[in-house]
Amino acid sequence: MPPFTTVAAYAPAGVGMLGAGIVSEVFDARGQGLPLFDFALCTDRPGRVRTDVGLPLVVEHGLERLAAADLVIALPWAGFRTPPAPAVLDALAAAHARGALVAAHCVGAFALAAAGLLDGRRATTHWRFAGLLAERHPDVAVEPDALYVDQGRVVTGAGAAAGFDLCLHLLRREHGAATANAIARDLVLPSHRDGGQAQYLATPVPEDSRDERLTEVLAWAREHLHEPLPVAELARRALMSRRSFARRFAASTGTTPHAWLLGLRLSRAEELLETTDLPVEEVARAVGFGSAAVLRTQFVRRRGVPPRSYRRSFTRTP
Repeated sequence: MPPFTTVAAYAPAGVGMLGAGIVSEVFDARGQGLPLFDFALCTDRPGRVRTDVGLPLVVEHGLERLAAADLVIALPWAGFRTPPAPAVLDALAAAHARGALVAAHCVGAFALAAAGLLDGRRATTHWRFAGLLAERHPDVAVEPDALYVDQGRVVTGAGAAAGFDLCLHLLRREHGAATANAIARDLVLPSHRDGGQAQYLATPVPEDSRDERLTEVLAWAREHLHEPLPVAELARRALMSRRSFARRFAASTGTTPHAWLLGLRLSRAEELLETTDLPVEEVARAVGFGSAAVLRTQFVRRRGVPPRSYRRSFTRTP
């Protein structure tokens, strides 16, 4: 199927202002060679919708927008403990049945669960309410620590600002790394965080000089992906022992140095395959894989297709 271009976000009474703002910003019309999304908020009855912070939001569209969108997103809302109206659940189920990509972040996942779209699937939500989701919907395999969980035509994301991670993942998956990276830069966001990364980090901001050094080393690594970058070298640059570096790295990023570098290299490879005519062998060397065979193996694991097939998929013809 072609990548999504029409996006409808369901905003019920009590909708999260942050969630509505996230999707509105990500799918805003930017031009500059980026996809032009037909984006709309929709609700049960068009008009003034009260948000979770008490401010009204004017929503012009009703549930009919869910019937025409390529991507349907269930936004978080304050009354998530009560399932949406049957008409809403039917609209979500119908969107999925006709082949739309259906997503939710934070407690918006409760709407998808109530519609039966998460039964037999893995899913996530805000870590604080993961237990409640699992208790109410035992047929859902809830992953409380994931930033987002991709199950093909159904994708769920964690709470609050992880909505950005969900949207950027969908952009990367459907429109390619170049598009996702460009929009992330415009929003001053990290271009990619792996879905398996922990939702909650014990040290989200630098606490001392060691964290500042770690930040500097990560920035240096991004500029030197073509080099081997062993953990011992990164630790040396951070003025730490290898063990201390690995522990500090996990506390600050929620993942391991190896996994972080692998994700970064694959993301850069995706962008080069989309935006340049470099041979696959040169792409592999440019991102630090050394050979096309190694890149192919890692790429198939991540994308399910070899690099050349991926390049053909994202080649835009006039």
